[in-house]
Amino acid sequence: MTAAGAATALTVGPGKEFSLPSEAARAAKPGDIVLIFPGRYVDCAIWTADGLVIEGAGADVVIADKVCNDKGIFITSGRDITVRNITFTAAHASAHNGSGIRAEGINLTVEASRFVANEDGILAGDNPASTITIRNSYFSGNGNCIAACAHGIYANHIALLRVENSEFIEQHVGHHIKSRAARTEIVNNKVQDGPDGSSSYLVDLPNGGSILISGNRFEKGSLSQNKSAAIVIGAEQDTGLNPACEITIEDNSFANDVGAPTVFVKNFTDSPPALRGNRFSGEITPLIHAANSR
Repeated sequence: MTAAGAATALTVGPGKEFSLPSEAARAAKPGDIVLIFPGRYVDCAIWTADGLVIEGAGADVVIADKVCNDKGIFITSGRDITVRNITFTAAHASAHNGSGIRAEGINLTVEASRFVANEDGILAGDNPASTITIRNSYFSGNGNCIAACAHGIYANHIALLRVENSEFIEQHVGHHIKSRAARTEIVNNKVQDGPDGSSSYLVDLPNGGSILISGNRFEKGSLSQNKSAAIVIGAEQDTGLNPACEITIEDNSFANDVGAPTVFVKNFTDSPPALRGNRFSGEITPLIHAANSR
């Protein structure tokens, strides 16, 4: 490990220390900074060291067309990893859930990154101690429902998923955001199907939990595969519900463009959501309590 305060900078790109991100991943030590210079890299990498910062050193850093361990373009298995300013595209796996990033370690931060035309944008495995934060990022054209469904973001059983100041557009089936986290925070995002998106739900929280959904712009489009609701809470309660300290859904806008009435929030749990300050366009029922029906 490097001395305290003396992180090593590893450089990736033509003429740099490493030609490919995967080479830097094998060499990285805890606390290192990995700078990937602009270019398109047909590569994948498994990041095992703790405390890494993996950053695009300039615009147009694209990593594409290859997944490691039949899982993801990046697999993060170390603790406290930050990924910044990188585009991930065309992640495909045999199970049809290839991800731009597969999060397997404890604590991941993703900033200013793009996830375009992957099966899953970000897929996080079960890790009850982990926090995943995604901010200032862009998700476009991800998803499928070939085997199980793939999503823009899919967080399994973790402590916290926080998504902020990010954009989701034209999800292909699946959901833009699916979270089984004990607490989910979705704040100041743009989550829209647009004319060509075919998502199921905009936000799916199948195991409930503590929830903050605030300041977002939501839109559900005419090609949606499930026109019944935008946000669904606790629909898989037979697999177990997370405790809910609060469910707050406030100051969001929601436009219904499906061509039929829909529901903003469908709640299958016994915990009543607090809805306030939300704005609606189209035929919308703000809230349905569906705890005793499917």
